[in-house]
Amino acid sequence: MSSLLWSALIFLLMNFWWFLAGAIGVAVLGRIIYRFRVFGLNSKEIRYIIRRLPFYALVGGFSFLSVAPFMIMILHTFKQDADLYRRAHPFIFRREPTLEHLQHLMGGTDYLYFLQNSLLVGIVVVLITLAFALPAGYALARLAGRWGERAGVLMFLIYLLPPTLLFIPMFRIVVFLGLKDSLWSLILIYPTITVPFSVWLLQGFFKSIPIELEEAARVDGYNRVESFLRVIMPLSLPGIISTVVFTFTLTLHEFIYGLVFISETKLRTISVGVPTELILGDVYFWQPLLAAAVIVAIPVGLVYNLFLDRLIQGFTMGAVKG
Repeated sequence: MSSLLWSALIFLLMNFWWFLAGAIGVAVLGRIIYRFRVFGLNSKEIRYIIRRLPFYALVGGFSFLSVAPFMIMILHTFKQDADLYRRAHPFIFRREPTLEHLQHLMGGTDYLYFLQNSLLVGIVVVLITLAFALPAGYALARLAGRWGERAGVLMFLIYLLPPTLLFIPMFRIVVFLGLKDSLWSLILIYPTITVPFSVWLLQGFFKSIPIELEEAARVDGYNRVESFLRVIMPLSLPGIISTVVFTFTLTLHEFIYGLVFISETKLRTISVGVPTELILGDVYFWQPLLAAAVIVAIPVGLVYNLFLDRLIQGFTMGAVKG
């Protein structure tokens, strides 16, 4: 990091509360100015703004509580040990920030390997899950009678089986196949968790799509596969996005299988590698731990917010129609 950029970051961190108060003030002032420009500066509008102030204060308080864990993780990443343990304050720097802990995370641990392994496993598991769940969910949604609904419920019940009951027989299978200490063991096992739930989710979403659209496509000359790819798939995008996000985040935080199947450090995923390298007995390397968490949490949080409407649509339609 260049000295100019690091100096700017130090200034921002040391004056964190001033910048936060300024950002909130600018947002509130901008909202008030917008209201005045749209509705005019009059007594009615002033009374409306005054009545809404408690509501905005309440929303602001809840928003701060929601964002506070991320803020604490980011700020603690740059705190010195003395600043963390002596007269500690989660939002105030009493000593100058440091890059020591971030450098230790990147250079003194195999964190980059953990990231690489997690991305590889997550992407492959997502592709496998979609390859099985899309046709299975569509088939169960169009299966007439009670058997389709019962089969969908049975798939969901399989998802509810806890990993603590399954990791021993799964371990025997992994050893028998010669996949111990290999990422392929996780790629093989994780779909047993993701596929049942994804089938149940997509089945409910496919049921919400009128079958008349497929019949119209068949009349136009499409076969069943073409009507599924060209008509159903575009309409089921919210359900597919929900499945992708659910599957990928599950592979990021799953712990038991990753711990049992892989013992070589450089082959571990984030959920296993970070705590095993940064927690030694009763010694916790808090700053690198929080840095490792926030590096993953912020992109995932941004993705959730980016596709929030589609995620809600996918989950709620599946719940109502399934």
